[in-house]
Amino acid sequence: MNRIDSRIAPLAVDLAQPLGPPPTPGTISDIPVIVSEVQTRQDLNEFISLPWQIYKGDRNWAPPLWVEAQAFLDRRRHPFYLHGAATQFIARREQAVVGRVLVSDDPNYNKAHATNVGCFGMFESLDDETIGDALLDASAEWLARRGRTELMGPIDYSTNYPCGLLIEGFDTPQRVLMNHNPPYYAKLLESWGLTKVKDLHGWWFDCSCPKMSRWASRAARTSSRGKIEIRQLTFKDFDAEVARCMELYNQAWENNWGFVKMTEAEFRDLAKHLKQFAEPQLMLMAEVAGRPAGLAITIPDFNQATRPLNGRLTTFGLPLGLFRLWRNMRRIRAGRVLVLGVLPEFRGRGVTELLILRTREIGQRLGYVGAELGWTLEDNALINRPIQKAGAVPYKRFRIYHSAT
Repeated sequence: MNRIDSRIAPLAVDLAQPLGPPPTPGTISDIPVIVSEVQTRQDLNEFISLPWQIYKGDRNWAPPLWVEAQAFLDRRRHPFYLHGAATQFIARREQAVVGRVLVSDDPNYNKAHATNVGCFGMFESLDDETIGDALLDASAEWLARRGRTELMGPIDYSTNYPCGLLIEGFDTPQRVLMNHNPPYYAKLLESWGLTKVKDLHGWWFDCSCPKMSRWASRAARTSSRGKIEIRQLTFKDFDAEVARCMELYNQAWENNWGFVKMTEAEFRDLAKHLKQFAEPQLMLMAEVAGRPAGLAITIPDFNQATRPLNGRLTTFGLPLGLFRLWRNMRRIRAGRVLVLGVLPEFRGRGVTELLILRTREIGQRLGYVGAELGWTLEDNALINRPIQKAGAVPYKRFRIYHSAT
């Protein structure tokens, strides 16, 4: 019996029935946990709003913008649903929402890696193993009905989106498009039987770091011998530039653990958002003898601007949040390196170093004091080594879990 089958065999197929281990007499666990699929607008609102209950008092958490959360889960708008499937579950106790999870099935990932796995993400729960077990049981049962035999996560759709459970760095602010969670989530996942499959590093670049200043001069000399040119992405010919970036992105990461190529629809959706909101000066391509060789895209840490809005862009129908967002955007002093990659044939030739150097120089001109680079695989020495030499420090760690077959 495979891992997922062994978890769901004792359960009724009807997810409206209580899930998880038997309740302990005399505790809150006497009250059953009811898990149901999100079906109505009210369900969706409850799914989106749960984090405000979980993270109350956590200054490092960044409330998501409500409209962005809705768009991310919209089957009609999100490009993942053109090739994959997903659904959301809510856990309730006496009508109160106490947990949630997104579960997804990506055929492209399984075809690329010869696996039979589904993913769970957007996991939130009160500190109660009964709730965590119920949510993961529901995820496993949904995937089993689709023929999947393994469960992996936290991963929101695929590794091209937010993923990983924070296990170190709880005392640092949540950066844009990165995860944040309470420390007890690891206990909830591991009590169900999930085990580590890979750790991911989040790095911090301090622009005033003396080590970085000394490294910069050496990197510039090394790179000058390689005839490397760094240019800003141009959107005058938007379609052609996006096509070049997509090809470079998919080739640079295709041999990495857990990577699945972005579809054209996914990449163009990302490019559209970057064109609207990113800082053009920090969207860089490296070329060697005219050939695309590497890509570095750094975006402002929008969480610094959106955190005070508490998820809302309007108040009583008035766009007060939009005004505050515009004002706060001018005060952003940190960035997030969203993409940093080099094609295999150009690695070890100073391309990575020069991309980091130019990003740092531009960031300083824009008034940034630092940036998070997140994330990199724990065992990817080819990228971790130059990042560390440049003066970055690993200050967060995220973990991907999976179920054994």
